[in-house]
Amino acid sequence: MLTEILDNIFWLGHDGFMIKADDKIVVIDPYQVAAVEPADVLLITHAHYDHCSPKDIEKLQTGSTVIVTEPESARQLSGDIRIMKPGDALEVNGIKIEAVAAYNTDKKFHPKEKNWLGFIVTLGGCRIYHAGDTDLIEEMADLNVDIALLPVSGTYVMTAEEAVEAAKRIKPEIAIPMHYDSLVGSETDAKAFAKGLEGICEVKIIKCS
Repeated sequence: MLTEILDNIFWLGHDGFMIKADDKIVVIDPYQVAAVEPADVLLITHAHYDHCSPKDIEKLQTGSTVIVTEPESARQLSGDIRIMKPGDALEVNGIKIEAVAAYNTDKKFHPKEKNWLGFIVTLGGCRIYHAGDTDLIEEMADLNVDIALLPVSGTYVMTAEEAVEAAKRIKPEIAIPMHYDSLVGSETDAKAFAKGLEGICEVKIIKCS
């Protein structure tokens, strides 16, 4: 089951992912995307331009696309929009979506009081966690997920070393690095993340689609 869903997780660059399962397409935080199939559900973690990009969202949006996000991002977008805050859960087109906390602990870029989001999406029988832009936070210990998509580049989010600690706390079967090789970070961060988790959990470095 995990192998099948893993083959259908596509990294779009930066924090963007497309996940295809259960005859649905979920896209998270598209930014500077090329041609991508239209999304059934778009998940937007927060209002920064490299996560909530109206031009990119429009490329993926149809009349039936549902956008799930937080209030600040919602004000920039149009269409069928569902608003969430950390701790909320909903089901859209048969897809279970949970909103979880995402914030900085020692930086000012993503304040906790903004209630910006990470997501847990249940697809293909797997629970997939997209951390959003976050540091290592205590809420991660309460997550129960199969696959974790974790930022690794530092500056605005966790460093690779902190992301290793996050994975140890979350205990996914598979961890996937993100938030590198775009505005900040490089493949070196992804490789450091993978090395730090050797013998602890499987790490999959996905080439950008």
